Amino acid sequence: MQSVKSKLMLPIVLAAICACSPGESKHSESGGASTSVTAEKPGQVAVLEIYRRSCFSCHESGVNGAPRSGDTDAWAPRLAKGMDTLVANAINGYQAMPPRGLCFDCSEAEFAALIHYMAATQPGRQAE
Repeated sequence: MQSVKSKLMLPIVLAAICACSPGESKHSESGGASTSVTAEKPGQVAVLEIYRRSCFSCHESGVNGAPRSGDTDAWAPRLAKGMDTLVANAINGYQAMPPRGLCFDCSEAEFAALIHYMAATQPGRQAE
């Protein structure tokens, strides 16, 4: 029984480890993260880096019902709920998505930028 529990915990532990970045926290650079969705929009390079670090593992493959990045049909009903709702879901967790979606240092503006990125058509991806 202990072996089964260990095997089930391995993916969770690996996801948490992969979500951690060895670099400096951006909070130390800016004196604290903004919590306003209307704050300065993160650059595309920063959004892509955060996506790869925190969102890719679930949203690239659609694991546990996560809407796949670039699947505009899957994202449309979610976007219809409004960005405030989607950002709140990202921060608080929603269904199988953990709170903060493994991006523990993301601001609301960064969550909004990540949602826009994932909901947009991804270059080179075929519709499924």
